[in-house]
Amino acid sequence: MEIAIGILGLVIGAVAAVIAMRSAKRGSLREADSQLESARAKAGQVIEDAQRQAETMKKEALLEAKEEIIQNKQAAEAEEKQRKRELRALENRVMQREESLDRRNDALDKREHQLSSQAGQVEKRSRELEALYAKQTTELERIAELSRDDAHKELLDKVRGDVTHEAATIIRESEQRVKNECQKTAQKIISLAIQRCAADHTAEVTVTSVHIPSDDLKGRIIGREGRNIRTFEQVSGVNLVIDDTPETVVLSSFDPVRRETARVALENLIADGRIHPARIEEMYQKASNLVQQRVREAGEQAAFDAGIHDLHPELVKTLGALRYRTSFGQNVLQHSIEVAELCGIMASELGLDPVIARRAGLLHDLGKAIDHEVEGPHAVIGADLARRYGEKPAIVHAIEAHHGDVDPSSVLAVLVMAGDAISASRPGARRESAENYIKRLEKLEEIANSYDGVERTYAMQAGREVHVMVQPDKISDAQSTVLAHDIAHQIEEEMEYPGQVRVVVIRESRAVDIAK
Repeated sequence: MEIAIGILGLVIGAVAAVIAMRSAKRGSLREADSQLESARAKAGQVIEDAQRQAETMKKEALLEAKEEIIQNKQAAEAEEKQRKRELRALENRVMQREESLDRRNDALDKREHQLSSQAGQVEKRSRELEALYAKQTTELERIAELSRDDAHKELLDKVRGDVTHEAATIIRESEQRVKNECQKTAQKIISLAIQRCAADHTAEVTVTSVHIPSDDLKGRIIGREGRNIRTFEQVSGVNLVIDDTPETVVLSSFDPVRRETARVALENLIADGRIHPARIEEMYQKASNLVQQRVREAGEQAAFDAGIHDLHPELVKTLGALRYRTSFGQNVLQHSIEVAELCGIMASELGLDPVIARRAGLLHDLGKAIDHEVEGPHAVIGADLARRYGEKPAIVHAIEAHHGDVDPSSVLAVLVMAGDAISASRPGARRESAENYIKRLEKLEEIANSYDGVERTYAMQAGREVHVMVQPDKISDAQSTVLAHDIAHQIEEEMEYPGQVRVVVIRESRAVDIAK
């Protein structure tokens, strides 16, 4: 404030000086003095006014500051009162909660005491009941003249007989109802599929015979010190058997594609006439390329025949390799095409998508092309391969479930199982050795004869049907139905067989008399 007054004084002085100078110029000293006194008086008045205003502003600022302090203090006091009220309310709730918990603990203590008392009473009553039960049991045994174990056995025998009769009745009624509803439709669909599907069946073995023009070529095939045959076996991975069979050599290998490649290479070597290690390697490479081309063409042709046009190239190649694979003498590629046709026909009759069904049927045995390279069942191997190359989950499941490695959960999977069984069990489709055939029939009869009350058993129709003769005095009509189911279930669990086996239990009573 003092600096402002000083500056104001300087300004007034400067103004006075200017006025004095102007007055001097006008030539009147007296007038200048008069003006100077007047300026000084004005300057003093201005200074006094400035001081009064400064004092007034100072007082106003102090008053405003005091009012603001008072307001802040009042707000702080109000906030503190609000917080105190909230804390008191919280303390009240906590105290109420503690009181509630105390009351609950008291109630629980009382309840626990009551339960302890009741438990003692229950235990006492339980001992009394056990004693009374033992006494009643002893009295009943004395009256009935039977021990507890004998009565239990007699009751179980009676209940078992009643349950067997009721179970047989239920089974017979269920079978009849299911047969009435499903047999005609199923027979129509399956017979229609079989009639409309006609496929050729070929039988191959694990060895291939190659005809040679003369026995003189056998020495050239063997080569000096066996170098030609050794090179051929090393390059092809196939055993070359040369024996006394006239004009014939035999190729043996578990891999049908490798065996076919070796056959083509050997025939080309014989036709060419130049048989030495370098030529053997060259001819085998050409034969390998030719067989791989045939494999791809076979896969493409199979997919075309089944009406499938968007298979992955690797699946096509693997499918074509089935051309050189057989199962019980049945060509697997032809079998796959036949299953595809059967699945498509049955799907059409059931109102399902025939394209999806044909696709699943065509790929169901895909794993057989590589099951000699990968561990596991061919159904699981084929499902993994199809999943790897982007096939739909429904098709992968149908492949995986067609031999029961997993339980079928879709109609498509059941259709593939049915198509596979129909194709495999078609007369002439597959062959098996006489020894295995006889063992299978003997096993069927052995399973049926192992049951009590069976008099004799006959395996009929090449093992597709079993006739079980039972003793009428030991097996009732109701027990015959249960026995048929038990035998069929044991055959399913213990045996492997194509198609299905029908179990027929025959019970007959004969009354014989002689007229004399």
